[in-house]
Amino acid sequence: MTDFIVPFCEQKVVILYADEDVVVVDKPSGLLSVPGKHPLNKDCLITRVQEQYPDAYIVHRLDMDTSGVMVLARGKENLSALSRQFQERQTHKQYLAWVYGIMSDDEGEVDLPLRCDWPNRPKQMVDHELGKPSLTRFEVLERKLETLQSKVLLKPVTGRSHQLRVHMAALGHPISGCEFYAHKQALEQATRLQLHAWKLSFTHPSTGAPFLWTAPEVF
Repeated sequence: MTDFIVPFCEQKVVILYADEDVVVVDKPSGLLSVPGKHPLNKDCLITRVQEQYPDAYIVHRLDMDTSGVMVLARGKENLSALSRQFQERQTHKQYLAWVYGIMSDDEGEVDLPLRCDWPNRPKQMVDHELGKPSLTRFEVLERKLETLQSKVLLKPVTGRSHQLRVHMAALGHPISGCEFYAHKQALEQATRLQLHAWKLSFTHPSTGAPFLWTAPEVF
């Protein structure tokens, strides 16, 4: 894959919450979570947050085009504790998305194994032989007949790269504005990827208290 220069993201990272152990942020669409390989792609979420919290570490990532809530750890001990929660699926994520077409089912799940499509990185693909188990649950919140779109609540059980994009495309309802998996009509439905990390729940690494944070809806 040819490296490219990411356009500078003018939107700010909003700090939703911070204490001595964690920082919860609302990442804007168009901003990398971590620095890219190209020397001009150093601007990203973690470098911006570290300007205010030098001990912050990335625990999980959102795609550049995806907006929404993320938690960062302060210090290596908290990084280990939070990373363990993600690895053991003790965290819970909810995403909002507008997808192409009018979905017939009010709710359901997509259980399709995924792996990297190596010749076309960073794209992923369904592979029933070599793919890793991947599960997404969905609920339709709204249907717009005039624009041929459905608003869905997505609850990923696993956390594969591009999981929500590939799973919705596999259903025949690609996410609007998705440059990787949307067909022409779906791509032209929006100027940005219509995927937003809406809610994130986890356990505070020091106090053990349950935490639930919501990023304001953006579409």
